[in-house]
Amino acid sequence: MLIRGAVLTESGLPRPYAESQPLQIRELELSPPGPGEVLVRIEAAGLCHSDLSVVDGHRRRPLPMLLGHEASGRVAGLGEGVTDLVEGEQLLLSYLPACGDCPGCASRGKQPCGPGSVSNVAGTLLTGSTRLPDGIHHHLGLSAFATHAVVDRHSVIGLAPEDEVPPQVAAVLGCAVQTGGGAVLNAGQVQAGESVAVVGLGAVGLAAVLVARALGAEVTAFDPVPAKRQVALDLGAAAAFDVTETDGQQFDLVVEAAGRAVAAGTAIRLTRIGGRCVLVGMPDPEDTFDLAPLDLVGGARTVIGSYMGSCWPERDLPRFIELWRDGKLPLEKLITGTTDFDGLNAALDDLADAKVLRTCLIPQ
Repeated sequence: MLIRGAVLTESGLPRPYAESQPLQIRELELSPPGPGEVLVRIEAAGLCHSDLSVVDGHRRRPLPMLLGHEASGRVAGLGEGVTDLVEGEQLLLSYLPACGDCPGCASRGKQPCGPGSVSNVAGTLLTGSTRLPDGIHHHLGLSAFATHAVVDRHSVIGLAPEDEVPPQVAAVLGCAVQTGGGAVLNAGQVQAGESVAVVGLGAVGLAAVLVARALGAEVTAFDPVPAKRQVALDLGAAAAFDVTETDGQQFDLVVEAAGRAVAAGTAIRLTRIGGRCVLVGMPDPEDTFDLAPLDLVGGARTVIGSYMGSCWPERDLPRFIELWRDGKLPLEKLITGTTDFDGLNAALDDLADAKVLRTCLIPQ
């Protein structure tokens, strides 16, 4: 079928992206879903720093690539063997397919799926196949900056009609909430009454703020951008500071969501004796920081690397939806605005300039 999609052919083009146009909006012939695959009509797709990092070259991916990895949609077609979904069913999309058979999947989120990680790096679907033309790669198994996508059945969770959520809320559940909220819920295992610090207040960090508050923790937020600190306060943080204003403060749980090595170092320094520090940001592969091992050993501190918030989507996404339904997780506040394909490159500029949290593409 003929679709429209946003294809990146070259990373590292100069800004502003509204002028250099790194994302080229094309008409493409999408192949039908193969066995175990699903054709999805995309309803909303969030612009995330993980997309931006591919555009600016910090995250190296095979090109050309149709970007987009935080999205929601509906079943538009089913491949052979997919019998547990129905046409029109709302889908939550997850950017790491879970094969269900590897040691990573056996850990139920503590480790990422091995085959899923391999296919994501290769730019294919879980089976190693592609459904895009002209050598265009899939982005994290989804390629959701498009009107439609073919994905593996293991990349989606279906919702019954009575469980449906607004498309933009469903989209941010797939990345921002799984990554930030999961870091608090799963990797950090926060307890009510604990003190939590969040370093980096993009949508992922603010999702961590929301989930920590929903679970009864007191939250302090850190970010160099005053407007983001104010958003954290509006979402229930007890205090918010510039990252230079740590002043010896320490916390039971610290979540780093900035994607910078220096922020990881700051997060570890904010972790109290016996506390836990969860790193979920995705820095440049060559970005490093200095760490004195004695700070960990002598202080009995635990540092945890957490991919996708250590989430098992089938288990955790319903938990987040329940918190949203109860009014404890106002995810709509993470969504700054919407765009169509024509505004997609300019929306990347806004994200790079920290003017927005989540802009959602509404494909047409």
